[in-house]
Amino acid sequence: MTTQLLFAIIAMTTALISYSIGVWGEKRAGTIWPLHLAAFWFGLICDTTGTEMMRRIALESGGGGLNLHSALGALALLLMAVHAVWATLTYFKNDVQAMQTFHRFSLSVWSLWLVPFVSGLILANLRHA
Repeated sequence: MTTQLLFAIIAMTTALISYSIGVWGEKRAGTIWPLHLAAFWFGLICDTTGTEMMRRIALESGGGGLNLHSALGALALLLMAVHAVWATLTYFKNDVQAMQTFHRFSLSVWSLWLVPFVSGLILANLRHA
């Protein structure tokens, strides 16, 4: 395992932990706290970093073309960015109706984000099996 791959794995795992803390913490609290916002933004930063490192590794090994996994990963990053911005706006607006809508959206984005995360694990294991 290369150092670059190790750092990419750490970044993606940190994104999973941070994003999960933010989403499930917000769900349990029933509202958005600054800690949740920090977790959303930090998760997005870690996921973007890990994704870029994985993209570079794929390019160096002759891969990196558009496929279902990369398309889902790009969609997940976009949704995470929208989610973080929406959470920030909802927090500062302090609108109860917007908060209720956000709760439903939050779990959906987290669930969709897991698809490319898990598919990446599966694809990596299939390559090394």
